[in-house]
Amino acid sequence: MTDNITLIGFVATPPKHFVTGEGLPITSFRLASTQRRFDRAQGRWADGETNWYTITAFRQLAMNAVSSVNKGDRVMVSGRLRIRGWEAGDRSGTNIDVEADAVGHDLSWGTSAFTRNVITTPAASLQEGAGSNGIEQAGAEQADREPNDGEPTDDEHTAREERFPSAASLGSDEMVDSNAVAVPF
Repeated sequence: MTDNITLIGFVATPPKHFVTGEGLPITSFRLASTQRRFDRAQGRWADGETNWYTITAFRQLAMNAVSSVNKGDRVMVSGRLRIRGWEAGDRSGTNIDVEADAVGHDLSWGTSAFTRNVITTPAASLQEGAGSNGIEQAGAEQADREPNDGEPTDDEHTAREERFPSAASLGSDEMVDSNAVAVPF
């Protein structure tokens, strides 16, 4: 049984990213969550105590987080909670870790621009005549496209769906190419 938790706070440290010897991408950062209360006597908002969490993301979420999240950003994190006690000589404490399932900006504090990961298969890239990840072909098609008041034609929708299938239509053997570039429709 796992304890799932959703946190809202700000990124308190620059995200640290590394890849293990086995090729597993990992990104971690500290999240500070401060409860605010309205002080009626003073007529203003006051900060309460701050809770500190270590957030760790793996695989594609780790790669997206290190590219998207910066120190000071307001974020929402959902994941599995793990509380561990520690001792070091005469000192002891508690670490509160969250293995993230999802990380996103808190849009109550600002705006964000979403860029979808481009999902390709090696066979689809070769079929399109592109390089190993589909970037060359997708970029060339975008540059050659004639403007039509910003609305894609039915043929463009079909071509885009073939190049960038929805996540629901993907099989488990497809892979996410983190170096590919998303092409708007």
